Amino acid sequence: MKEFDIQEYMTRGVERVVSDAIKATLKNPKESAYMAKFAMASRAASKKRARLETEGEHIPPFLIASITSSCNLHCAGCYSRCNNATEDTEPVQQLTDDEWLKVFDEADDLGVSFILLAGGEPLLRKGVIEAAGKKQNILFPIFTNGTYMADKFFDMFDKNRNLIPIMSIEGEKEATDKRRGEGVYDKLVSNMDELNKRGLIYGASVTVTTDNLRDVSSESFIGKLSDKGCKAVIFVEFVPVTDDSAHLAPGDEEREYLKKEIMRLRQEHPEMVFVSFPGDEKSSGGCIAAGRGFFHINSHGGAEPCPFSPYSDINVKDTSLREAMNSSLFKALQKEGVLIDDHDGGCVLYEKRHEVEAILGDFLIL
Repeated sequence: MKEFDIQEYMTRGVERVVSDAIKATLKNPKESAYMAKFAMASRAASKKRARLETEGEHIPPFLIASITSSCNLHCAGCYSRCNNATEDTEPVQQLTDDEWLKVFDEADDLGVSFILLAGGEPLLRKGVIEAAGKKQNILFPIFTNGTYMADKFFDMFDKNRNLIPIMSIEGEKEATDKRRGEGVYDKLVSNMDELNKRGLIYGASVTVTTDNLRDVSSESFIGKLSDKGCKAVIFVEFVPVTDDSAHLAPGDEEREYLKKEIMRLRQEHPEMVFVSFPGDEKSSGGCIAAGRGFFHINSHGGAEPCPFSPYSDINVKDTSLREAMNSSLFKALQKEGVLIDDHDGGCVLYEKRHEVEAILGDFLIL
């Protein structure tokens, strides 16, 4: 049996996303022109990563950057608030705009193709968004709650086509407002109409739970998003961070259902890109966090395995992005097989958080 090749798997994943994005923008000359340029840049980045792989250095093509600890919403079950990564107090010692630009510059040099901007609410850091706009070789999906969308951002997205707003929505109006707050759904719909009118590419992020699984993958919901010009839907499995929300986490049956629905949606909606996270880890040889396929940088610069695993032994304020990718914690998680261990499904690092804490504790003792 052929040994699983994470570099080959991730490269294929990047190629599929880029190919789907080109198809999704064929009727939009400005977007398709940018996507064609980005396709060339991503191929060059893939070659760069492949060359470094032959030299014994693995570079993940994705990076998640939580650029602020501030948010104006209090969404039910928010992992970021439960992990104290998002708070209502004034941010302290967060990376500056220039420090984030340095991270983006290094990522570009190394061949990283996608940097997902998150928070808190990332649109609160306009300077960081502007810095990201300068890096045209990198695609920046911006995971936003949408409430701060205004002309200054619509204009910025028009000028910098590598900035892709991904607005969080839970399904229809009742489900969205129940989790995110009254009036949020109407604001999202208004944003969609404005983005569509301007011919700007955008996407939707959907937190998938046992409650909304069938609704958010239904033709009724997806068809509505498509009609409003939405070009990408990212399904994010709910990860319970409190015991009383465990029943909302999708199990094997729900994940299998979602997997089949995504296959159907890709066939029936070629004008859209569909991505599932964490998706089926079995097909990717285990969890792709901790530098295998991506890793996370928190708002203070700590390099973490992923947003659901907020543990760090290195900070990009003190070192290079390249060194952060080779974090001792990441290497230990990979070497000890935690990322590919059998588990109940969903997020393996959250499920095995006590093992991660123990590994990190060993480094701290040393």
